[in-house]
Amino acid sequence: MANPLSTLGIVHTAISLAPVVAGLYGFARHGAILPQTRSGKFYLSSLVLSVLTSFGLSSTGGFNEGHALGIVTLVAVAGSLAAARTGRLGRLKPYLLSFGLSFSFFLLIVPAINESLTRLPASQPLASGPESPIVQTTLMVWLVIFLSGVSLQAYLLRRRAVAVKAARAPLSR
Repeated sequence: MANPLSTLGIVHTAISLAPVVAGLYGFARHGAILPQTRSGKFYLSSLVLSVLTSFGLSSTGGFNEGHALGIVTLVAVAGSLAAARTGRLGRLKPYLLSFGLSFSFFLLIVPAINESLTRLPASQPLASGPESPIVQTTLMVWLVIFLSGVSLQAYLLRRRAVAVKAARAPLSR
């Protein structure tokens, strides 16, 4: 059977695996994607490259939902990085950074789910399109995983902030 992916599709797919691996590593190692770490920097640069290469792909011949998802992903990354650098947000900064980068990872996986289920196995894909029940169910499970993950991140950030505050408090006599 001939490969249904174009050359750009193959390059894009290979590039898109890099932020998935870097993001998973960041979550496993640090509990979040941290832009100051080597894995965080690699995640961000490979994510941008992945989104940019996706703009050259289109099954409809023009702008489509995948392109819009790529733009939303870039906006989420830019917004979270900007929020982390501004002085006006106070205690919200780490939460916004964590949520924005986790949301970018969530968005990275959404088209991967659809593309994988509609293309694999090559001889008889599991789904016929984005509206297939298996795609919709998998996306719903992914949404639950994302919401659980960002809730855990928020809890851990809060716990860490309380511990730091307690450590800085003067000892009472």
